[in-house]
Amino acid sequence: MTGAAHPGPAAASPGDRAAEYRRRGWWRDETFLDDLRRQARERPHRLAVAGRRITESRTDTLDYAELARLTDRFAHALLDLGVRRGDFVAVQLPNRWEMVPLMFACMRVGAVVCPISPVCPEDELRHRLALTGARVCVTLPAWSGTPLVDIAVKLRDELPTLDAVVVVDGPVPGGALSFHDRFVAGAGEEGHGAGLDGLALTADEPFVVLFTSGTTGASKGVLHSQNTVHSAVRGYVDAFGAGDDWVAAVSTPLVHYSGFAQGVLAGVMLGGTVAFQDVRRNEALLDLVERYGATLLYGPPATLADVAASQRAEKRDTSTLRHVVIGSAPVLRELADEVRETLGARVHSLWGMSENGPVTMTRPEDPEGWAAHSNGRAIDAMETLIDPAGVGGGNDSVGRLKVRGASLALGYHRRQDAFAAELGADGWFDTGDLARDDGRGGVRIVGRARDAIERDGLIAPMTELEAVIGSHPKAAEAALVGLPAADGRAGPVICAVVVPNGSVGPSLDEVRSHVRESGHDSRFLPDRVELLPALPKTLTGKVRKAELRQRYAATS
Repeated sequence: MTGAAHPGPAAASPGDRAAEYRRRGWWRDETFLDDLRRQARERPHRLAVAGRRITESRTDTLDYAELARLTDRFAHALLDLGVRRGDFVAVQLPNRWEMVPLMFACMRVGAVVCPISPVCPEDELRHRLALTGARVCVTLPAWSGTPLVDIAVKLRDELPTLDAVVVVDGPVPGGALSFHDRFVAGAGEEGHGAGLDGLALTADEPFVVLFTSGTTGASKGVLHSQNTVHSAVRGYVDAFGAGDDWVAAVSTPLVHYSGFAQGVLAGVMLGGTVAFQDVRRNEALLDLVERYGATLLYGPPATLADVAASQRAEKRDTSTLRHVVIGSAPVLRELADEVRETLGARVHSLWGMSENGPVTMTRPEDPEGWAAHSNGRAIDAMETLIDPAGVGGGNDSVGRLKVRGASLALGYHRRQDAFAAELGADGWFDTGDLARDDGRGGVRIVGRARDAIERDGLIAPMTELEAVIGSHPKAAEAALVGLPAADGRAGPVICAVVVPNGSVGPSLDEVRSHVRESGHDSRFLPDRVELLPALPKTLTGKVRKAELRQRYAATS
């Protein structure tokens, strides 16, 4: 086995691990609710949340005193709806201010919050509400043409545990309750914690369930305690030497780990500010950076490419911006250089997953441009290991990426068997990703193990190749899949499925030339190019490659 592994507390017994995690400060007895109370006491008028409503041309803001008051008010509203300690509360909202006090209100009454994207098919919503036994579902009247509240009311009649559907804004249909009336205007007594004493979740109890992408079946609910999240968030902010001047502009959904924890919870822990938008409009993110003096901007490569282009078209003051963090896909050198030139900030690469949060990151002390070569090394609370067992590749340095440490989730809600199947006796969790050593104690993600393409004993660097092909001027996005070889040829056919950037996509020759110019091994040049108006994706944005393989294998 190779990688950055070393004997550590994760190899000890569960009790010894917990004691060691606390000794090192990764776990604690305090909670994020305690952080909120401290910030409300010490810096009551510091801006905590700025939620921009794009279509309405307005921004909703909360300082720490207001956030703390609303947390108690919302907590009373949850109690009035019958929510009790240990219940689940589903919150199906875009990036709106209401999401933040709802998170803390759930902690306040001892409930587990279940964030759900407003872009969620009815069958998947039914699955998530049924799996958690959610007592309350907070949703919108509609989103992108989908009647969310009508669907939720229908599901309430099907699901015996779902007692209340609460609608934020707009008309309130029969069978639903008004969020404004119940939570904002008509909630019970606020302040002084009247009726709330003794209910708050402890640091080690489950407090959030985040759903996986569901690429290979029904999505799984990842259960985290505040301590498993705290250790990840602590490592994330410490990597940047962050303090209470932290102002994060977050482009990802608050229902995902990156927005929920690296955005909101990190900000409250530090006493900083988190700014976000309710709909995706990448060119407007710099307005948040300029207006609130953001020190960090987080998002996937496509978002940051749009941001850089927006800055070239209309220059904004980004002098406060120190760090641009890119997750979900490899960082290309061209993008890193463009961000540095247009925004004046350094790019960092991050790898993580719902089961662990951010695990590896490049650091400010790494060589300039290192994010284009690595996904970074593990945060202090985690270990990584590259295990070549079971992976073809001969002399190739690629192996299955395994992780362990204080940020590992408690498990999958009501699917502990599936979680245990990925967890070794020595505490190593199989992420399902392939990686190679970056040469400096970190890792470079190659791709998902189940999607691997092997040629001449080497594993194709799928994520890097997809990023390169997607950067072609005629391409907006790309995915690679291996198809069965035809006519007795050896090895899989490498098929590049490309979303055109405009009316005409790149030809096979153009794609191959672009990959060749990027310096990649000629053995991994695509054999075939197919064009699609959009790639099939899960709710978390992962490409459904099994669907692509099935589609194009039939036409081989």
